[in-house]
Amino acid sequence: MSSPPKRTRSSVSNDIREDKRHFAALICARGGSKGIPLKNIKILAGQPLISWALRAAVDANVYDSIWVSTDHPEIARIASEWGAQIHNRNPEAARDTSSAMETILEFTDRHPDIDIISIIQCTSPLIHPWMLQEAVRMIRNEGYDSVFGVTRKHLFRWTEAKNGAETKAENLDPKNRPRRQDWDGELFENGQFYMFTRELLDQGLIQGGKIGYYEMEPQYSVDIDTDLDWPIAEQRVTKFGYFGTEKRKDIKLSVFDIDGVVTDNQVHITDKGEEFRSYNCSDLEGTELLKKAGIEVRFVSEAKNTAGIKVITEKTGCQVETNVKDKLEVLTKWVDEMGLKWSQVTFMGNDVSDVPAMRKSGLGAAPADGQTEARYAARFTATNRGGCGAVRQFCDHILRLIGKTK
Repeated sequence: MSSPPKRTRSSVSNDIREDKRHFAALICARGGSKGIPLKNIKILAGQPLISWALRAAVDANVYDSIWVSTDHPEIARIASEWGAQIHNRNPEAARDTSSAMETILEFTDRHPDIDIISIIQCTSPLIHPWMLQEAVRMIRNEGYDSVFGVTRKHLFRWTEAKNGAETKAENLDPKNRPRRQDWDGELFENGQFYMFTRELLDQGLIQGGKIGYYEMEPQYSVDIDTDLDWPIAEQRVTKFGYFGTEKRKDIKLSVFDIDGVVTDNQVHITDKGEEFRSYNCSDLEGTELLKKAGIEVRFVSEAKNTAGIKVITEKTGCQVETNVKDKLEVLTKWVDEMGLKWSQVTFMGNDVSDVPAMRKSGLGAAPADGQTEARYAARFTATNRGGCGAVRQFCDHILRLIGKTK
């Protein structure tokens, strides 16, 4: 069953790299999805769908190269930011009728130096680095020619009854139905990944030779095909997904821009001509949860110290820097004063002026209505707008990263 191996990532990596064959990871992500338009980069739990597979592949640290095969420039841009090399797919291999084998062969024909291929399914976001590490080790060290992911299911199968014919049980005796705990169940391909040698591919196969499987527990087996699958996948990812947690346990400082992040980026005008903005109470409650978890919370604003900002300062008790022209400069000062590494800092912004600070911090975030440049720079994008719960979503995400949620 799939549970994290006891060996460290580095020891696994050193072990399997004794095999000098070029092992490449390939994620196929065309732009023409019919069921969910641009599904591969749609935001799932705060990140583009494709990022879940890419993060696992990068952090597994077992591949000689990591590729995304795509025909869409936006998918290519996002994949590059998450650490992949881009294979620009030919139009003939990006049609609705193109088979997976055609897509793989189109890639390998242009990359003859690759000896082993690991196909990672973009629409299966619950892949973890240790799953890939163990499967790669089976090929590198144990002589398997092909390995794929499976999940155990306890389902009783019956023959299809056509034209009034009688159905028959295929994998059970109806007179002696086993209890679940007395039956091992059966293994089913879950489509998470397929690994195979080029020799097999040259025969038109992705499974053959010495065949092995890697079994993972059912909670990790999710494939997004339709809109109905999306909320299920998001719920599973939130609980069981890989967030790069081993890199994030030491977050010490979270900074939020007030304008358009804590507030709703709108200016309301009363009959008397007075201006005011609004904020969401759950957002400030989220920052309180961060503080209780031992994280310093601070705010920045390009505006002067208005009455609204003073209210936020009083309610949170956090340090607020106003009239800020260069947010990266302010964050740099705080990082130096606190003796932190940039990897220990998160920053949530919503506009072009926030991008340098977002990119410099260990984890940049943006609300759903952030400017395009800010959302492009973000590693977490909320589904809520600024001033409407985006901060709380990011706070909850941080708490998951540091293991402070139930």
